[in-house]
Amino acid sequence: MSYQTSAAWNELNNQFLTIAINWIYLHLIAYLENNQDTEKTIDETSIHNTKQRLAKYVTIDPPPAFVKLSHHFGLSPFEEFILLLCIATEINPSLSSLYAQAQGKLYPTFALATSLFDHPDWKALSPQSTLRYWKLIEIHRSPETPLTVSPLRVDERVLNYVQGVNYLDERLRPFVYYIPINEQMVNLPPSQQKHVDKAIWHVRHKSNQDSTLLPSYKPYPIFQLVGIDSISKQLIARQIATELQVQFYTLPINLIPSTAKDLDDFARLWHREGFFLPLVLYLDAHDINPSNTNNIFDQIQRFLSRSGGLFLLNTRDTWHGLTQTNYVLDIKKPTPAEQIVAWEQMLPTNTTYTPAQLSGQFNLNISSIYQITQNINQADRHEASNHPNKLWQACLAYTRPRLDKLAQRITPKATWDNIVLPKTERIILQHISNQVSQRSTVYEKWGFRKRSSRGLGMTVLFAGDSGTGKTMAAEILANHLNLNLYRIDLSSVVSKYIGETEKNLRQLFDAAEDGGAILFFDEADALFGKRGEVKDSHDRYANIEVNYLLQRMESYQGLAILATNLKSGLDDAFTRRLRFSVVFPKPNETSRQLIWGKIFPPETPLAELDCRFLAKKFKLTGGSIYNIALNASFMAAVDNSPVTMHHVLQAIRVEMAKDERLMNEKDFIWATTGDV
Repeated sequence: MSYQTSAAWNELNNQFLTIAINWIYLHLIAYLENNQDTEKTIDETSIHNTKQRLAKYVTIDPPPAFVKLSHHFGLSPFEEFILLLCIATEINPSLSSLYAQAQGKLYPTFALATSLFDHPDWKALSPQSTLRYWKLIEIHRSPETPLTVSPLRVDERVLNYVQGVNYLDERLRPFVYYIPINEQMVNLPPSQQKHVDKAIWHVRHKSNQDSTLLPSYKPYPIFQLVGIDSISKQLIARQIATELQVQFYTLPINLIPSTAKDLDDFARLWHREGFFLPLVLYLDAHDINPSNTNNIFDQIQRFLSRSGGLFLLNTRDTWHGLTQTNYVLDIKKPTPAEQIVAWEQMLPTNTTYTPAQLSGQFNLNISSIYQITQNINQADRHEASNHPNKLWQACLAYTRPRLDKLAQRITPKATWDNIVLPKTERIILQHISNQVSQRSTVYEKWGFRKRSSRGLGMTVLFAGDSGTGKTMAAEILANHLNLNLYRIDLSSVVSKYIGETEKNLRQLFDAAEDGGAILFFDEADALFGKRGEVKDSHDRYANIEVNYLLQRMESYQGLAILATNLKSGLDDAFTRRLRFSVVFPKPNETSRQLIWGKIFPPETPLAELDCRFLAKKFKLTGGSIYNIALNASFMAAVDNSPVTMHHVLQAIRVEMAKDERLMNEKDFIWATTGDV
């Protein structure tokens, strides 16, 4: 990204460089005439008058680029002269012949500079001098060449800058990315704008400057933007850059140089860039946990300590080990009320959902709401008909990608008609559904959000043997509420490595926050067993992981369902924090008969099936009955016939053999068709 200048300034800058190169030329001619004992064409007056002409440009606002550079870096007169000596030969290569006449070499050297200038200073050549520390000049030295006669060259970035060509150093481009601050910018809600105001105040206070454009090279406090919503954090960071009128660059932490030398060079170049361009660097370390990745943390700390300017640090949690002055901005998504306002401002006019309904279910940042509504509006221009449900579906689709990488998405197909449960358990399921759908009304309109000391999450326990309907019940809720359903096998989330389970759970809940998906944690016994006495670090971390999951479930705004085979195996402290508990009993004979009566789809050709006989003779769960119905249908398809009792009884044998269950041959004798 380059920094634009006016035509008038460009003309003024070129005039200054012409005079400055002429000043160098006069020094060279005077030196040659003095040493060659020829007629003097240049006297001290000519050199002095040219210098006075250059001095007049110092008071011009804005000044020429070289004047500004010298002021920023605090160059001494001799350092200015060395730098101009290097610049002059790049702009006017014909000067090389004069360099050769003066010293026998076609390029500028430190020895030549000391010969031409009245008051040379050896310190200008030291590694810590301004010219060399900030890499304004380069010394191309071979082992056999003395330092004072080694070639000097102006750094390419510096050369372009003094000629009015101001763009980011090419050596920084592999690491940082420029993001236009006016691209897809939306108005921040008050709860997020306050963080911008706080940062701006601290920056102004530190710089003691009220003007809009601040010097980017000065040391400023580091601002940690903490929270799970990276999109909101970047929006806030870009708004800070907008109000400070600086360019916005982002540095993914994985791109930071790994070796000490490369890192120091990168830090210095970035710091130097702040003298040339108004900019801010956004360090994206959202996925970095300093306690687990000390090397990366040390690299960031080294970079920050060796560089300068304004840094905004994107972290998931607060980093407490930073040695620099820093302020923590705890970034959260817009409040429900602010999300409602955003939906009201951006919603298409033909939607069937109210802003309150959308805000109640989807916890989205401003950028996401903007993107979803833009997509809907664009689709409206190309589609003749509008599906009343498409806005809701667009929200679901927008929130899926992150979760799809972490959990198994289940497409819910089951309905209330498919499940057979006792009346009490069925009523509890309906209460769960009602509380999810009416959450916005109760928490927001009726004020219960203000009264809740815990989070607003709804955690539900489904307990029962395999095949009793736990997964089907989760599908029914997701289908009825029109929500995404994700299955998480907790036995695969739990890691033998200390701290990894918490990391896995964090990624999962962070990804789920946007869409309020139903999270179905299967095999909950793997993590929620009774917590025993802490005997070693693994026991201590196991308890931490359980506590972390309980905390995240309570703060999660969606529905979290934990499925277990044995309710009695769960920690009492955990069960007290449940909103609902649904026990899925093994179906009794009456329930089994109902299940047999509705297990086959209407399209399946059936002969007369004795559902009463099947329910009485075989004590099966709903899951087993489904497997039997499916296998019997395949057997009938092979026979090219309707499904008969013969097929069903054969399929029962297969299912019971799979489960290694004892079979009583008398149970397979059916009065109408005989034994199987």
